[in-house]
This record gives sequence, C-alpha cells and structure tokens, in this order.
Amino acid sequence: MSGRIVVMGVSGCGKSTLAQGLADALGWTFIEGDLLHPPENVARMAAGIALDDAARHPFLCNVADALRAAPAGAVAACSALKRSYRDLVRARAGEVVFVLPTVTRQTLAARMEQRSDHFMPASLLNSQLATLELPGSDEDAVTVDGDLSVAAQVAAVLRARSWTRGSYAA
Repeated sequence: MSGRIVVMGVSGCGKSTLAQGLADALGWTFIEGDLLHPPENVARMAAGIALDDAARHPFLCNVADALRAAPAGAVAACSALKRSYRDLVRARAGEVVFVLPTVTRQTLAARMEQRSDHFMPASLLNSQLATLELPGSDEDAVTVDGDLSVAAQVAAVLRARSWTRGSYAA
C-alpha cells in the first residue's frame, strides 16, 4: 500500500536526514524538497532574502506533485511551515502525514552555521521561526524530538503510526 509523508520544519531541524531514514525504513522513495525549488528561490534564499507565499507556491506544488507521482509511497523533506502550505500539499497530493522534528533555536543555529554546502544562510532562521505554524490537532501529524538519533526518531514515528516496511496505516 502506498503512502505519503512530509518531514517538515525550519532549516536545520533535520528534515532531510529524518525523511531519508523513514524512506529507507519503509522501503519508499525519498524526495529531497530542496532540489524542487525553482532556481530563483534558491538565489533569493542564498542572498538572505526570505521567500514569501507567492515564491513558495511553485515549490510546494513541485513537492506535492512528486509525492503524488511516487508509485509505492514517498517521504519528502519540505519545510511546509504554514498550515496553508500543508493544505496546498494535501490538496494536490492527497492524504499526507506530516512529521515535525523539534529542536531548540540554539541547536538550529548551530546546525545551520556548521553547514557549508547549503544555500540557506543562518540569517534566515528568525524568519523561518516566525513563519512556522505548528500542526493543529486536526492535522495528521507526528512530532518527534529532533535531538534523538535518527534511528530513534524513525522508530518513534513508526511506533506512533504503527508503520512497518511496505505498510501504511494512516
């Protein structure tokens, strides 16, 4: 049975690492959302300019379309900071479970400062935190401690949803 998961959150929270771990554990496709940004978005962020809703729209559509196109389940890393962004992804991709790894602002800043190969500068962290809307109780979402090892985070998500390799019980 196929399924769709988006590991969401601000830059530096561990989205890509956790998404890859979940995809591996479930035997699903991993989708790196950063690769789905239009070039102008990457240029804006690299210049320290936060994206507005209009700039995020094509990116979110690209992520949703990639999720929908995966034949046997997919896990995407995508910030999905606002509820309206998550609603757009759900509207285009169908049923999606969102997973949010949470860490402190200090951890986020340290992780962002340590990255030398990423277009998102640490100067945009405050903007991302200001934009973040935590999933509502009516959203299909799982929150995990992003300070745990990746294996422990994956295990926590799988336990929370009773998922096993090749299964999907939303």
